[in-house]
Amino acid sequence: MFSEAVLDHFRNPRNAGELAEANTVVEVSNPVCGDVLKLSARLEQGRVIEARFLCRGCTTAIACASLLTEQLRNRALIGFAAITAESIAAALGGLPAATFHGAQLAADAARALGKKIAAGS
Repeated sequence: MFSEAVLDHFRNPRNAGELAEANTVVEVSNPVCGDVLKLSARLEQGRVIEARFLCRGCTTAIACASLLTEQLRNRALIGFAAITAESIAAALGGLPAATFHGAQLAADAARALGKKIAAGS
């Protein structure tokens, strides 16, 4: 049902946990399934230097959040637009339709982070 990439990110999540040095934090949720993703980032000179996540959700939500933190590293705000639910799902080898909401949650977190950074938080 899940690709090896999804299972790997779920079983061995990258950058999971709190980020004490974060200067930007956002939290997004999916009210339908109850998944919650908290994304923390440390920025320097307009780039994400480090990102970490906490996620309460399904296998796909955790895998997508893990991948997202890797995609955000060293990315400038201008590059956030390239992060979409579709691009996250593709990077993980595709997602079953019933679990695509995990990619949408991660994309929503990236968009929220981008808005908060642009607003100068």
